[in-house]
Amino acid sequence: QLQLVESGGGLVQPGGSLRLSCAASAFTFSTYAMSWYRQAPGKERELVAAISSADGLTNYADSVKGRFTISRDNAKNTVYLQMNSLKPEDTAVYFCKASRGSRGYWGQGTQVTVSS
Repeated sequence: QLQLVESGGGLVQPGGSLRLSCAASAFTFSTYAMSWYRQAPGKERELVAAISSADGLTNYADSVKGRFTISRDNAKNTVYLQMNSLKPEDTAVYFCKASRGSRGYWGQGTQVTVSS
């Protein structure tokens, strides 16, 4: 069973930055596609960014393009989400997900609050 642990959330002012990390407990981490989702109160969970397993291709939600960057370090079994120019509407619980074939594994989430 793959386990994922997110960290790096917190309170930040508008315009600030945070870097989220998601550490995976799997020697086969490099074979998983990784993604970040977020869920704001009263809203559905939405895809924020994703990175493929094989060639590191990335894609982003339109709302975060140019501000967020997803990356992975397979040697450390970790995926990151660098978030810059944060806005109040980025406030949500952020989850990482590992996917391979039909299987998906979720972390417990980390709260990001953007407020002055």
